Amino acid sequence: MDGERLEALRSAHEADGVRRSKRHSVRVEDYLEVIHELELVEGQAKPARIADLLAVARPSVTKMLQRLYEEGLVEYERYQGANLTETGRNAAINLRDRHSLLVRFLRSLEVDEETAHIDTEGIEHHFDESTLKALRILVEKAESDPIWWNSRNK
Repeated sequence: MDGERLEALRSAHEADGVRRSKRHSVRVEDYLEVIHELELVEGQAKPARIADLLAVARPSVTKMLQRLYEEGLVEYERYQGANLTETGRNAAINLRDRHSLLVRFLRSLEVDEETAHIDTEGIEHHFDESTLKALRILVEKAESDPIWWNSRNK
């Protein structure tokens, strides 16, 4: 039994590594999300605001913005701020949708709003697209048929 658990752990980490290699790192995804939200609210993502929202030092933001620029995810001029490219925006919108779905799921479990967002930040980067598709079906069913959902939770 213990050997099976060890093999399952190895397999899960190996699969996650393959899946992660097809997507951006968790840190890059965090930056894309914050830049996108700042664009929506403030029109542009200033390094000081990014640093504040991600609770990181400004030099770290500058370094990451340079990286995102090199990867074609942002348009960036030092001291001027950043805006997402079309590629960066598409990735950020996907992340926003993923975040929203997971919050909706946790809220359907009666997790309070703040906790749902905090928990989602911890897990949103690790779901496979097929899992998210199945979860979306469940959440939409629960939201459209609360009587069914409530009867399943008793």
